[in-house]
Amino acid sequence: MIKVLSIFGTRPEAIKMAPVVKELEKHSSDGVKSIVCVTGQHRQMLDAVLSWFDIKSDVDLDLMEKNQSLYSLTSKAISALAHAINQIKPDISVVQGDTTTAMVASLASFYEKVPVAHVEAGLRTRDRYKPFPEEINRRLVSVLATYNFAPTQTAIENLLSEGFPEESIFLTGNTVIDALLMTVKREWAMDLGFPLNGEKLVLVTAHRRENFGDPLKNICNTLIQIANRNPEVKIVYPVHPNPNVQSVAYSILSDQERIYPIEPLEYQELIYLMDRSYLVLTDSGGLQEEAPALGKPVLIMRNETERQEGVEAGVAKIVGTDPENILRETELLLNDPEGYARMSKATNPYGDGRASERIVRIIMERLG
Repeated sequence: MIKVLSIFGTRPEAIKMAPVVKELEKHSSDGVKSIVCVTGQHRQMLDAVLSWFDIKSDVDLDLMEKNQSLYSLTSKAISALAHAINQIKPDISVVQGDTTTAMVASLASFYEKVPVAHVEAGLRTRDRYKPFPEEINRRLVSVLATYNFAPTQTAIENLLSEGFPEESIFLTGNTVIDALLMTVKREWAMDLGFPLNGEKLVLVTAHRRENFGDPLKNICNTLIQIANRNPEVKIVYPVHPNPNVQSVAYSILSDQERIYPIEPLEYQELIYLMDRSYLVLTDSGGLQEEAPALGKPVLIMRNETERQEGVEAGVAKIVGTDPENILRETELLLNDPEGYARMSKATNPYGDGRASERIVRIIMERLG
């Protein structure tokens, strides 16, 4: 019996871990026991993803508190996870990405001498504060991990350049593509809440901690310019529940013509909207991978990205938070059909939808 403990706590982690959990479930007759532990770092958003993928947590630490600091979350998580891991005694812990949950779960597993498998290993910006605290979180997880499941060749090269042994690194593709393809295969529809009669829909997400304050204000004011100058455009902005985001987005964008700041969407609703959009403006990580799989150009409203593969492949472009850059690059895509086609038809570098199969096979081979 191989006891595999999957630990996650945020919505992005849940999305990318869901295909791994579902794949583990397929191998119960092969001696694999899948156990799911959630920290609740995101609460409502996490639960919605679990429901969509029909995943039930075996352990729920329920650590979410309104406006809690990184200090508070980290201290609570290390104690709660250490206790859970000690009680479960897994053969391996599986974590994803670069959240506080992933970092603390890796450290707690190390303290209990449990091997760690890191899904989406090797992403780097080389700037320890961008994104914050994610860049340092993922570096720490790499140090603690026994198995590094890299989504791309670039991620592998990052890990090798930092001295990680080649035998600990595996090229798998990104599980976010697995989750995306699982979702678009399901037939369903949603009410957008506004008419869409041939307009070009621009999907916006902006919530990064480093964009709080003036950068987010710049982004919101630029959205108004885009809408005013391009009457064929409608802009939809699902606003993250963080008060630092909501206070700015709603105060600037409410009552603007053809701009719709809306409540956060469930995962499947966001995919539905993305699939019907013309282009995506985002500071998110996951959307940089998901949108190209649907043929949607991505403009990255950050100064660096740990997903450089998309930029190199031509499916994404870094525009930062400077209003002139965002406006110029958005209008280029809106008004230049050839430039749009180059981005929308370029090859997505993030995977083929079989990453979770590879990950589970490697775990079974190494531990079985």
